[in-house]
Amino acid sequence: MSSQAIRASQLDRVAAPSLPKRLDSQILLIFGLLAVIGLIMVTSASIGVADAKMNDPFYYGKRQFLRLLLGVLLMWIAYRVPTSIWKNNGMILMLSSLFLLALVLVPGVGRTVNGATRWLDLIVFTIQVSEIAKLFLIIYLSGYLIRRCEEIQSGLMGFVKPMIILAMASGLLLLEPDFGAAAVLLMTGLGMIFLGGVQFKHFIIFVIGTLSIMVLLVLASPYRMARVTSFLDPWADPFSSGFQLTQSLIAIGSGGIYGTGLGGSIQKLFYLPEAHTDFLFAIYAEEFGLIGAVFLILIYAWFVLRCFQIGKTALNKSRPFGAYLVYGVGLLVSIQALINMGVNLGALPTKGLTLPFISYGGNSILIMSFAVGLVLRVHYENSEPSDGRKKPRKRSPRVVKNG
Repeated sequence: MSSQAIRASQLDRVAAPSLPKRLDSQILLIFGLLAVIGLIMVTSASIGVADAKMNDPFYYGKRQFLRLLLGVLLMWIAYRVPTSIWKNNGMILMLSSLFLLALVLVPGVGRTVNGATRWLDLIVFTIQVSEIAKLFLIIYLSGYLIRRCEEIQSGLMGFVKPMIILAMASGLLLLEPDFGAAAVLLMTGLGMIFLGGVQFKHFIIFVIGTLSIMVLLVLASPYRMARVTSFLDPWADPFSSGFQLTQSLIAIGSGGIYGTGLGGSIQKLFYLPEAHTDFLFAIYAEEFGLIGAVFLILIYAWFVLRCFQIGKTALNKSRPFGAYLVYGVGLLVSIQALINMGVNLGALPTKGLTLPFISYGGNSILIMSFAVGLVLRVHYENSEPSDGRKKPRKRSPRVVKNG
């Protein structure tokens, strides 16, 4: 073999990274595990309800499968879009989020289900605007943390400005009402700003202030106060306000260490309301026990750890927007998962939040899948030169000159 061919072969190995280096295998594996667990559990938890209501025991399972397919498509689209596009349009996305959150509250426009107005009815399908708003605001905040880096780290106003935006969005969410989504948004935003280098004293003051406001909102609303009361002592009224939580606790307790086995849940048989949506974790714990629950928690922890590893690499390669974007996605998924599990375990008041990638719910699956695509894109760009230039393509041996 000629020296030109040998050098060309060496250049190809350096210039063209293998697929696992460009498409993160760990994130894909985590997504696949959670998606499969979700598909199996939605089918198992809903089989009785689906048979009774839809005359098709696999009705919700089939719909979950179709949404996962669409979610994979959205993940691929997000993976193909450069992060610079999101960075340059963060302000538009933020304004769009506030507009959608306000639009859903307009009488005759928003769709009301169980007393909450959270959806826009587009005839063909409905959109839960809070899911879109959470991701769009994360994208906006990722750009803000770059543009106002010095202001955030040195003064109070750099911290207050984005919190005003988050407070406006949270206020609109509370009007729906969607206290859970507002809490997730605020906690994710605070986490991102903390990682952005805000002064600790400012951070603590604002956290205390936010918690105080949330407590006042709970005390001022009979609806939220009733949820808190039932959470503190669900057995005081186990057939009314505490019914859902007591049935959830019975399901988890029945699972024991090893669980009753797939399909062996009793509580899903018309005892536990919303068994395939908000309280799917309780059915999962009943069927797979403590071991299965710990396994699921470890998968979510793995996802968050991997996101932070990708974010750290992005920072080291002078790509702060990608870093904060991945941090935001990791925080969003972990906080929502913790709250959902906490609600199922009776450690937190009922919030109406889905378990990411697992619970039945089209909007949540689609948006979370799109968010995973953003993480994959950041990892892809991490493999490029830090100056933003693309790596050279493969060249024919005849192009490479001696010397």
